[in-house]
Amino acid sequence: MNCPEMHDRVVIVTGSSSGIGQGIAARFAREGARVVLAARSADKLERNAQAARDAGGTALAVPADVSQRVDVERLFERTLSAYGRVDAIINNAAWASPRAHILEMDEAHWDTVIATNLKSVYLCCHRAANVMVDAGIKGSIVNISSFAAARAHRAMAAYDATKAGLEGMSRTMAIDLGPFGIRVNVVGPGAIHTQEYDPLGEEARRNRGKTVPLGRVGYPEDIAGAVLFLCSDDASYVTGQIIYVDGGMLAQLRSPQVDSPLPESVARRLRS
Repeated sequence: MNCPEMHDRVVIVTGSSSGIGQGIAARFAREGARVVLAARSADKLERNAQAARDAGGTALAVPADVSQRVDVERLFERTLSAYGRVDAIINNAAWASPRAHILEMDEAHWDTVIATNLKSVYLCCHRAANVMVDAGIKGSIVNISSFAAARAHRAMAAYDATKAGLEGMSRTMAIDLGPFGIRVNVVGPGAIHTQEYDPLGEEARRNRGKTVPLGRVGYPEDIAGAVLFLCSDDASYVTGQIIYVDGGMLAQLRSPQVDSPLPESVARRLRS
């Protein structure tokens, strides 16, 4: 997808020091956007911003813990000082580990996950929407969810709750902000291969892909393409929607390991 209209638009990407956020920021930079990368890891953030510049893009790194209002205010102050506007924000910052069974989860774990995954989205959306409305910008907000919003993970009650809450909040914000021409949508990744999985090796990557109907894991680039579409003019009539980029995992509802084996006639065609 080529988006010439993205040239010089200002896009904030939270949680962009690695993984999906890094991939999203890199894609927008390649499309000519002025990208603001935000995350807690200053060193990684600056390396990613420099990589975007080296590839011909424009990028600014702003270290920030977006679960903290003071950091969010600083993020927007730096963005507006550098570029004068905000056209889109991608709320990707999240915390998924360590797991905690509900019988053993303590209050600190719950509070950390809620603040990182849900309060951060509220803070960033609230600030971005006010900036856009005051400037008359018909902007775009894309919140990164997970199929955890619709499909439970054992020992991840706090994480799954935040993703379900994020999707409900996004639908409401789409209605609240629609009269101002601001669109709010959600992208829900499935099994995405990021740097954290590299130490497990190639065999683990292939095995993880076996549970996916498309037969492979996804990559940050797959998520970035969907996010780019939702921020583009081609999606100008799309708001309040959730796009799952999961290789079909939600469609199957059950893992193939618990389903009946494929008929041999079908298995032969798959092997051919």
